[in-house]
Amino acid sequence: MKIVICSSIHFVEKIRKVEMGLKERGHEVVIPHSINQFDVKNIEDDEKLRKIIQEKPNIKQELTIRHFDEIKGSDAILVVNDEKRGIPNYIGGATLSEMLFALYHDKKIFMLNPIPTHERISFYKDEIEGCQPIIINGNLDMVK
Repeated sequence: MKIVICSSIHFVEKIRKVEMGLKERGHEVVIPHSINQFDVKNIEDDEKLRKIIQEKPNIKQELTIRHFDEIKGSDAILVVNDEKRGIPNYIGGATLSEMLFALYHDKKIFMLNPIPTHERISFYKDEIEGCQPIIINGNLDMVK
């Protein structure tokens, strides 16, 4: 199965672990291109990437379009949602848009952790639930 990982780049270390786990299970895996293109290895590198994108906003647009193309050509997406800035199971705006894009293109949507319930992002909980993601609670064997 071809799986595209969708996530905040903030979770790059977790993304890499999930990527390896999925590959060990025989899946073809695509991670966000910015990770390799800008050699993002940790949270500090993510902050550097944010500064680059602020200086050259067209980079974000190009990366988004490229990632959407990968989703369109995939079988499924897996959302890596972990804790970010005190919000458990964080899903940001870009990841939500990728989930909606996957839904529109009839792709399976897996979510590593449960749907976030924190009040700072509760206003789009309904949209996440509407995607009917398959919550795997960290169990990559559930990705089928």
